[in-house]
Amino acid sequence: MGKIIVIDGLDGSGKSTQCDLLYKELVAQGKNVRLVSFPRYDSVGATFVNLYLDGKFGGDPSDTNPYAASVFYAIDRYYSFRTEWADFYSEPDSVIIAARYTTANAVHQLSKIDRDHWDKYLTWLFDFEYDKMGLPKPDIVLYLEMKPEISEKLIHQRNEQNGSNGDIHENNTDYLNACYKAALYCSDKLGWERIQCYDGKEPLGIDDIQAKIMEKIVMLLDVAE
Repeated sequence: MGKIIVIDGLDGSGKSTQCDLLYKELVAQGKNVRLVSFPRYDSVGATFVNLYLDGKFGGDPSDTNPYAASVFYAIDRYYSFRTEWADFYSEPDSVIIAARYTTANAVHQLSKIDRDHWDKYLTWLFDFEYDKMGLPKPDIVLYLEMKPEISEKLIHQRNEQNGSNGDIHENNTDYLNACYKAALYCSDKLGWERIQCYDGKEPLGIDDIQAKIMEKIVMLLDVAE
């Protein structure tokens, strides 16, 4: 089997940009690499994800219980894996770069649950996606840590540029703060590589963050920094 590198973080943390840069760098180094991103909004697999984010099940993220929402996102990943990259992943020298993965369920849905039940949910989630559904486990998770107030500012800038109103996650400050706390817990408990992407109240430069990412994957893939 190949390797799976997951890059995750709060909305606005720059996941897509960093995944694109990493993909181009690994291709330039001759690696057999593929880039995937979740959720895949334009796919039939993400039908229920889109309904959820559009507020069809309620205008607040907590209106949809974490187990139901987790299933929506897991279906999208399963459909993608089975129809698009399972064969590629079976090649021994392949590298999958994933912008979000099961890790996103861990952070976003954990934020809806009382702290006393966090470990119970995480046990259920990873058993469901990896053992029951058969999705492959990542070899490394790089979590882009961005403080919620910085993420929120970057989200607003992006939405203004795209002419978007944002979804029920992006428009809820309390939810972003809860996700941040959940992410710190997950990264510590689950051994994720946490990459600080800010200095004070400002985000780090794109190249600075990419350099930190390359440092983390040198041993995994035997690549040049």
